[in-house]
Amino acid sequence: MSVITLDGLVTRTAISSLDLYQQHLSPRKGFSCPHRLLYGERSCSDYVKQILSDRGLKAALQLAPQRFSACKTAAQTLQAQRAQGGCIVIPCCLPL
Repeated sequence: MSVITLDGLVTRTAISSLDLYQQHLSPRKGFSCPHRLLYGERSCSDYVKQILSDRGLKAALQLAPQRFSACKTAAQTLQAQRAQGGCIVIPCCLPL
C-alpha cells in the first residue's frame, strides 16, 4: 500500500493541470513559448512539468519564476529581431 502525501497529491494535480493546458488551451492561444522558439528547448510548461516530476513541488515553485523571467527576456529578444517584419511576440507566462 502506498502512502499519498499532500505534496505528492498537489504535484500530481499540478502536472495534470499542465497536461490539460497543453492539450486544450495552448494550441488555441495563437502563439508559442518564446523561450522554446528562441532556444529550441522545451516550452515553459514542459519545463515546469519536468521539474515537478523530477524534483517536486518545492523545486518547481522556486525555479518557475526564473524560467518565466527568462521567457520574458526571450520574448523581448524575439520582438527586437522581428520588429522589421511587424511581428508581435507575447511571453507565454504573462504577466511579467
